[in-house]
Amino acid sequence: MTESKPLRVGMVGYAFMGAAHSHAWRTAPRFFDLPLQPQLTAVSGRNADGVRTAADKLGWESVETDWRRLIERDDIDLIDICTPGDTHAGIAIAALEAGKHVLCEKPLANSVEEAERMTLAAETAVKQGVASMCGFSYRRTPALALAKRFVEQGRLGEIRHVRAQYLQDWLSDENAPMTWRLDKSKSGSGSLGDIGAHSIDAAQWVTGLNITGVSALLETFVPERPLAGDLVGLGGHGDLSSDTPRGSVTVDDAAIFSARFEDTKFAGGAASAGAVGVFEATRYALGRKNAMRLEVNGSKGSLAFDFEEMNVLSFYDAAESPDAGFRRIFVTEPEHPYAGNWWPTGHGLGYEHGFTHQVVDLVTAIGEGRQPEPSFADALQVQRVLAAVESSAANSSQWQKV
Repeated sequence: MTESKPLRVGMVGYAFMGAAHSHAWRTAPRFFDLPLQPQLTAVSGRNADGVRTAADKLGWESVETDWRRLIERDDIDLIDICTPGDTHAGIAIAALEAGKHVLCEKPLANSVEEAERMTLAAETAVKQGVASMCGFSYRRTPALALAKRFVEQGRLGEIRHVRAQYLQDWLSDENAPMTWRLDKSKSGSGSLGDIGAHSIDAAQWVTGLNITGVSALLETFVPERPLAGDLVGLGGHGDLSSDTPRGSVTVDDAAIFSARFEDTKFAGGAASAGAVGVFEATRYALGRKNAMRLEVNGSKGSLAFDFEEMNVLSFYDAAESPDAGFRRIFVTEPEHPYAGNWWPTGHGLGYEHGFTHQVVDLVTAIGEGRQPEPSFADALQVQRVLAAVESSAANSSQWQKV
C-alpha cells in the first residue's frame, strides 16, 4: 500500500483547544483512511517553557515562540489557530497569503470587519488551491449530523420552529478568577460568542436556513472578578484576600434572543414564511455542564438533541407514530455519520471525537482539491448574527436585520 503524502501541521496555541486539536490530528489517521497523512510538525506559543512542555505532552515535533516564524517555515503546509479571537485575523490572513491552508477556531473573529477581511483572504487564496475552514466542531457530532440528514431527506417537512440553548455553569461562582474569556478586547464577547456561536451555526447548518433578523437581550451578572487565583478547568477559585485587585468583566454573561429565518424553499420555486427561533446562551445555569441543545419542529416531524446525551437523537415522525411521541435513536450504528469507523454498535463516542471528525473532513477536502465546510464565508454569516444580537441588545432589544 502506497504511503500517503504528508500534511505538515503548525498549530498556534496549546491550551484547551490546542489539546483537543492535537488529539484529533494524532487520532484521525488511525481510524479513518485519509488522502494525506497529518504530521504534528510544530506548535507555537509565547511562553518558551510552556510551549516546550506542551509539545512534549501533546506530541509535536518542534516549537516556535512566534507564530510568524511558524508561517515562514517551508516544512509547514497548514496553520491551525487555537488562540483567543483577537489574534485570529492577523494569523489567518498572513497564513493564507503565504499559501498555507488554515483551520481557525470559532468564532471566526472579534468583529464583522475582521471576519470580512479573513473571508476575502480565503476567497483569494482558494484560487491558488489553498483551503480554509472554521472550527465549528459540533457539526461533527454524529447525532447532529444525523439530524441534518433527516432535514435534508424532508422528514421534518417545512421548518417552523427552532429552539437552541447552550447552558453551562462554570462562571456561577462570582469569585471565580478573571480570564481572557471575560475580556472583550481578547474574546470579542462572552457567552454570546464563546458558546452562542455554536448554537447559531448548528441551527443554520441543520435547518439549511440562515437567520435574517433578531431581537436580543444581553446581561452581565458579575461586573468584577479577582485578578488572582487558581484556574480549574475553564473557571476556578479566585484569591479573596483583601488586597487582591479585581478586574472589570467587559463581556456578557448571558445572551437571549429571538430570531427569524429566511424563507423555506421548495422544489419548483415555491416558498413559505420563514421559521422562527429562540436562542439562549449562559455560563450561569447551575447544574448544566455542557447542555448544547437544539430542537427543530417542522410540518411533518420534530427532532431534539442535547450534547449532555451526545450519542442520542430524539425524533418524532407525525405520520409513523402520531400517538407515541419522540423516539430515542442511539447514534452508533455503522450507517450513522462517522460512527462506522469507531466501536461496535452501542459503544458511545465523546467530546473529543468531534475534533477528530473535523480533521477527517478537512484533510479529505484538501486531498480531493475541494473547499471544506464550514467555510470562512459560513463563519462570517455567524459573525453577522453575533453583531446583530449585540446591536439589538444595545438598542433596547429593537429588531435588527442581519
